[in-house]
Amino acid sequence: MKFQAEIDIMPRTEILDPQGKAVKLGLGNLGINNVNDIRVGKHIVMNLEAENLEEAKQKTETACKKLLANMIVEEYTYKINLEI
Repeated sequence: MKFQAEIDIMPRTEILDPQGKAVKLGLGNLGINNVNDIRVGKHIVMNLEAENLEEAKQKTETACKKLLANMIVEEYTYKINLEI
């Protein structure tokens, strides 16, 4: 079966996000004020084949923990859809 995993990786809330701070300053320079906080992360779309949804979840977890996310400073969420 073919699946599509949509993975969002974000800096942990207790970790400083210098890229988010730079974007917030840039928005202020554009006149977009009253923005309280911005966090910048990654959105990854991964197409994969697996026997079932459980195997697709396992493969996605492994990819996130061992390659895509730095587990010390980042956290991730994902959803998996069946491709038609």
